[in-house]
Amino acid sequence: MKTVKDILKTKSSEIWSLSPKAMVFDALKMMGEKEIGSIMGIDDNGKVAGIITERDYARKIILLGKASKETRVEEIMTPFDQMFTVKPETTVSDCMVLMTAKKIRHIPVFDREKFVGIITIGDVVKSIISEQEMLIEHLSNYIAGKYV
Repeated sequence: MKTVKDILKTKSSEIWSLSPKAMVFDALKMMGEKEIGSIMGIDDNGKVAGIITERDYARKIILLGKASKETRVEEIMTPFDQMFTVKPETTVSDCMVLMTAKKIRHIPVFDREKFVGIITIGDVVKSIISEQEMLIEHLSNYIAGKYV
């Protein structure tokens, strides 16, 4: 069974973050430039304060009539103590269960206390499809007698 660690190996090792004191507009600009859907809020001491996602923007800025250039990230991000997180050894299947049950699309990954990356629902689905395709190929080869 594949794990979060396997997914992280296939992704860029760059971690995008900004200060929770930054404006939401700056977070959106970074997400657009990097083509990502979430950014970690990391304070001046290097500690994870929370996560901001495109969904946070849609629900907590647009729908409430706030301005992204006048609102700080910390005002709308999911704070650290409310985030759902996983470990590198968490299975991809367990991630799918968590993401589905909690209706989340981004999960920060922590190796003990250290933030090591983010996996997305797209990463999880891609991994599951890849594993299923490999299983189908092996079963087809077995049925066709290629393993004699």
